[in-house]
Amino acid sequence: MRILLVLVSLFLSSWTSEILWGEEPPNVVVFLTDDQGWGDLGCYGHPRIQSPHLDQFAAEGLRLTQCYAGCSVCSPSRSAILTGRTPYRNGVWRWIPPGSQYHLRTSEITIAELLKERGYDTCHVGKWHLNGKFNSDEQPQPNDHGYDHWMATQNNAVPNHMNPENFVRNGNSIGKATGPSSMICVEEAIDWLESRENSSRPFFLTVWTHEPHLPIESAEKYMQAYADIEDEGIRQHHGNITQLDDAFGTLMAGLDRLEHRKDTLVIYTSDNGPEGKGTSGRTRGSTGGLRGRKRASHEGGIRVPGIIRWPGHVKAGSQSDTPVIGSDIFSTICDIVNIPLPQDRTIDGASILPVFDNQPIQREQPLYWRNHLAPENSRVAMRVDDWKILASENLTKFELYNIQEDWQETDDLRLKHPVKFEVLKKQLIQMDAAVLAEGPDWWKEDKSRSRKTTKTVNPPPGTDSTGHFQQVNGVSVAACDLGYRLKATGEGLALRKLDSPIVGRAVLSTTYRSNQKKGKIRNAAIVFGTDSSNQQTLKIGTAIGMNQHVAFSGGWQNVGELAKVNADFEPLDTFQIQVEFDLDRHLAITKINGKTMEVALPAAWKEISWIGFYVKATESDFADFKIELE
Repeated sequence: MRILLVLVSLFLSSWTSEILWGEEPPNVVVFLTDDQGWGDLGCYGHPRIQSPHLDQFAAEGLRLTQCYAGCSVCSPSRSAILTGRTPYRNGVWRWIPPGSQYHLRTSEITIAELLKERGYDTCHVGKWHLNGKFNSDEQPQPNDHGYDHWMATQNNAVPNHMNPENFVRNGNSIGKATGPSSMICVEEAIDWLESRENSSRPFFLTVWTHEPHLPIESAEKYMQAYADIEDEGIRQHHGNITQLDDAFGTLMAGLDRLEHRKDTLVIYTSDNGPEGKGTSGRTRGSTGGLRGRKRASHEGGIRVPGIIRWPGHVKAGSQSDTPVIGSDIFSTICDIVNIPLPQDRTIDGASILPVFDNQPIQREQPLYWRNHLAPENSRVAMRVDDWKILASENLTKFELYNIQEDWQETDDLRLKHPVKFEVLKKQLIQMDAAVLAEGPDWWKEDKSRSRKTTKTVNPPPGTDSTGHFQQVNGVSVAACDLGYRLKATGEGLALRKLDSPIVGRAVLSTTYRSNQKKGKIRNAAIVFGTDSSNQQTLKIGTAIGMNQHVAFSGGWQNVGELAKVNADFEPLDTFQIQVEFDLDRHLAITKINGKTMEVALPAAWKEISWIGFYVKATESDFADFKIELE
């Protein structure tokens, strides 16, 4: 599928560029800083920090006042920029510790890969932080994601930003380098630009600085402007911003010298808000008055500087308060170069080209964030138009703000706007379920999460005296007056493969009841999916002992994760279930004895080929399915 997608992309782009664009494709530079707050530049209102090069850059281009990172920590934000996908979809759901299993998988499609296929030269310099096993054959490296040339570190500069010792160039350690980290990155980028065999080819360049992430260390010359400040930590932090500003100015001067100003799109932004409390040490970054800091889902953790220059296409000195997000960079570049977006996965980013003409952005997916390190009651967030809703990790506690009117998030509007709250709450729950269902389940195994889960396993083989099921695990199946009786001591499922898979729309219905005469553990559910494993299937049914109707993916430890609704019934009642599948909208609208639940289906599902029944440590009866295709 991946090869076919690439071939189609190449074919389409070979003629759409000529017909629709009518110009040579532009060079692209993405300059990303680390832990830089929204208020950490002169052009964003900082009263003291000197950033002359970036202030001039903003005067030459478009300054975004509501620019967001894809997450409030670093690795996820970087993955969103490269893939156009929110981090829990692309698998980089957290900052990546050295040596860990987490990494940007080669199954993801990066903008570097797509541009390389279009004939671009590609280069990455600076922080990488998209794998745990850096410079190892065990995990993908920058060259596995479309980069011809790279010089990078796994995470931070060691021992700090001055004279770092941990840069690796194309797999080979370069030893101790001399000077500030950001300047080392820029000098490498310019050297690469000058050494290209064919300077007429377009290029894609990512420069990701370590500044101003800890451990902060600034050259003395960059702190001289702050000599009157007694606090050494403030001098170091402010000097660190001026240090990266000088590196940025050097890169822009290099583009000018190589005559690339007019034909280069340059995007400047940061990966998340500032570190620390802003009151001690060197973590004095400014949120510009926004609520929260790095790791938070409030504005101070996710709103960052965003400046774009593209002569002839972006009006000099312009400003926009249209909300944009890091994942938009992928879609925008694809739009500019006329590369069709991948059709086999959800792309969360939208093209922001309309913003250049002061027009609204057309979005298929809302702005969305999830971070397990955020404060407990605000680990999930979504923005739609001017409205932003935040939720606890288990989506039981909420906050609601109108960001355009209340940019500091001081007035929770849940009670004042109950209709809007209910609409956004429902949308957030559906969005969150769809995102979590699409990506890998690494996050379920992480021990740092407050809600412990264990990996879903496939139960051992079971028995089926009816002979009607092709896959039986952990359960005995026998005939009964209703149809089938399933009995399991642990998790058990019995599935059959459909002769004709469900695609598009269909209605599935059946009846079930508990046959457990004693004890509180009673449950019954239908199970379905694209394959027959416990891990990859979804379950919808009734947790009878919990007085709830529930929907979940994987094993019983996730019960109610996708949806749940309280209900009044007796333990031995009979339940009628009807599920309306809509695979085009990735929804399963379920009615159980009059109670309705909307369940988000994985975005990658194009069909349902397995259906069956599921029980956990109980005995339940089921009638056979009725399926009506629409």
